[in-house]
Amino acid sequence: MSLHLTFNQISEGLETYRGGSSDYMLNEGLLDHIPRAKSPASVLIPLVSRPGGVTVIFTRRSSHLKYHAGQISFPGGKAEHWDRDELETALREAKEEIGLDPAQVEILGVCPPHETVTGFRITPFVGKVDPLFDAIAQIEEVAEIFEVSLNFLMDLTNYRIESIMRDGKKYRYIGLNYHEYHIWGATARILNGLARHLNERCE
Repeated sequence: MSLHLTFNQISEGLETYRGGSSDYMLNEGLLDHIPRAKSPASVLIPLVSRPGGVTVIFTRRSSHLKYHAGQISFPGGKAEHWDRDELETALREAKEEIGLDPAQVEILGVCPPHETVTGFRITPFVGKVDPLFDAIAQIEEVAEIFEVSLNFLMDLTNYRIESIMRDGKKYRYIGLNYHEYHIWGATARILNGLARHLNERCE
């Protein structure tokens, strides 16, 4: 069952959201050989109020990128030394990737960090975006910008545990499908954690 939320409910829910997640959690023992020292990164989970309900803005990454090429992701990226904090990283990357002016974002809160096997510690921020925002893709990094219903993403029945075989071992991860888009890995894990927390809090 989907969870219909207001922006106030989301903001209040984020105030009590603690913990964290990682790519290692579904793969105990299989990823012990990968160092867990992480480079800081941040993403923005951009929420937009549309006539049909609240949506979340996603990007499909360009196929030539070094990390997560072709995957569905939130606007964001690794921290630079001139960023003052994690939030500035998220807002800077969102402006670079989809043309989102920080003045068009109201930050509702922050999710616990997520660690990836590719060496990043991602801090996800949730923001309410001005519906008049006109997305412009940075073609070097972003192949496509699209939106997904928040109600769909809050429905825990849409998530499943998937797996892939590598070097004779089965590695597990969380994924979900939305029309032609397959959302998986860190992005799906962050969404799933947020959905679980908000569903539990609003029961």
